[in-house]
Amino acid sequence: MHVAHLSLHDFRSYGDIDVALEPGATAFIGRNGQGKTNLVEAIDYLSRLSSHRVATDAPLVRAGADQAIVRASVVKEGRTALLEVELNPGRANRARINRSPLPRPREIIGLVRTVVFAPDDLTLVKGDPSDRRKFLDDLLMLRTPRLAGVRSDYDRILKQRNSLLKTAGLARGSSRDAAMATLEIWDDNLARVGAEILGARLQLVEDLRPYLGKAYEAVARGASRDDADLEYKASIDLSGLGFDTVAAQPAQPATDTPLVEQGEERARVETKAPLQTALLDAIASRRKEELDRGISLVGPHRDELLLTLGDPQLRLPVKGYASHGESWSFALALRLASYDLLRADGDDPILVLDDVFAELDSERRNQLAQLVAGAEQVLVTAAVAADVPASLQGVRFLVADGTVTRDG
Repeated sequence: MHVAHLSLHDFRSYGDIDVALEPGATAFIGRNGQGKTNLVEAIDYLSRLSSHRVATDAPLVRAGADQAIVRASVVKEGRTALLEVELNPGRANRARINRSPLPRPREIIGLVRTVVFAPDDLTLVKGDPSDRRKFLDDLLMLRTPRLAGVRSDYDRILKQRNSLLKTAGLARGSSRDAAMATLEIWDDNLARVGAEILGARLQLVEDLRPYLGKAYEAVARGASRDDADLEYKASIDLSGLGFDTVAAQPAQPATDTPLVEQGEERARVETKAPLQTALLDAIASRRKEELDRGISLVGPHRDELLLTLGDPQLRLPVKGYASHGESWSFALALRLASYDLLRADGDDPILVLDDVFAELDSERRNQLAQLVAGAEQVLVTAAVAADVPASLQGVRFLVADGTVTRDG
């Protein structure tokens, strides 16, 4: 898979721009603030309908403009598709494939698949649990795009249930009885949809683990593939349910299935039922606390992905124990493992290395270049051309003052 052409209208710093791209390595070189990252951000947005830099769409629309348009020609297995997203802050976004409107923009998710590594990825290691949950869910949606709808449903249910908990907690008499009866319906909804997300995350962690070990061994000096691991800590007790990759004890309260079509539905059904029951049991056990606090304390929105390093017999969490270099290596290994997992699913995703080489010495730059050499398309951004290994400068663009010029 690769992007053959990128067209932007009022996206970030660009009014109108068209860039023809090729398979292999492409480097965008320019001083900070010139717009080089905006180009790869646009491609990543087409992949996930979200940015790796900001939480909302509003900053993606050029100052003074009402909307932005990202359009790309994507080549996969010899066939070309034209993907387009129209960003409308405060209004519904729109998406098109080959000029034909889609009923819902999220149907475009996963048609182009990207893996982005950027300096901000240190938040995967040092940030809040929400950063690691987002990492899992973003990867899940690329592997199984229909989960974007499941996640949207869960967020809607969670918002409604939290509102009802606040109401029920303050209600008295018959009003409280009615609120509690309604709350049971939303308990069922939360458990039903939450079980699907939880089951998909558990499967993803299991699938990702071997690729993580291999990637960490490749990027960290003197490391072995047994040094890095993942542990999913749920807000419910999963012991006895047959999930080997999860912690035996639930996480403390905080202040996907394989893509083989014949097995996907069966695996989802087989894992969902016990998880749904476990969620309902946990919800019931924390009813009073939830009513007192007015928030949902059980569900995948409370879970944690624990990243660990060290001897298998004595694992330590990366957050709080790892050095800066180890943290950086772990974050990079997570992205490379994601790339390898998506590639194993049958698609070669587009790999984006956004301003990462300035953080590495020459040895590690060359090592990273060797690791990604087999990718169908690698997009690199850098402030200085000398930071980018020669093998990743197959095609070079100079970015300055809102213009993108091919060099040579």
